[in-house]
Order: sequence, then structure tokens, then C-alpha cells
Amino acid sequence: MAKGKGKMPMMPGNMNNMLKQVQKMQKEMEKMQGELEEKEVEASAGGGVVTVKVNGKKEVLDINIDPEAVDPDDVEMLQDLIIAAINEALRKADEMTSKEMGKITGGMNVPGLF
Repeated sequence: MAKGKGKMPMMPGNMNNMLKQVQKMQKEMEKMQGELEEKEVEASAGGGVVTVKVNGKKEVLDINIDPEAVDPDDVEMLQDLIIAAINEALRKADEMTSKEMGKITGGMNVPGLF
């Protein structure tokens, strides 16, 4: 009978260590994702007349509109300010996520992880 036939070959030590590192990184990333979902970022538009707060899950938590920004004759401007503030807040949430996850991955960009 040939040696090793029918058995799983042993993983070289280097591969085994790499697998352990990947598993550790995965656990750290799961923990970080949970923490990021609780964090909040804020952005404003129009010199602060519209402020939006979102969390790490990219959920809008709060929109604050200065009453002076409400002009019945120019609703479109207010709509544009709201959109701009939301988009900026979502960009900041993405930036926060990338920065925090980069600490775990060592700056390595791994598609599909975050």
C-alpha cells in the first residue's frame, strides 16, 4: 500500500499559520463591523443650514434643517442641500469604514470584505 493513499495530506506549517492569521483577521473584522455600525458621522451643506447624521450601516439617523433655509419659493434649493448633505454623510461613513478596516487588513484592499 502506498504511503498517504486515502488520507488528507498534511498542510505545510506555513499554510497552517496563514490560515490561522486569516481566521483571526476575519474575527477582528466581524467585531469591527459591529462597532462601526454603532458609530455615527455627520455632514452639512449650505454652510450648515442642512445637517445629516448617519451610522456605519448607512442609515440616516437625523436631518436638521435651519428654518431660515425654508423658502417656499425655492424648495428645489432645499432639496439639493438635503441631497448634498446626505451624500457627504454617506461618503464619510464609507471613509470611516475603509479607514478602520484598513487597520485590520494592513491597508490591503480585499474586494468584497467591506
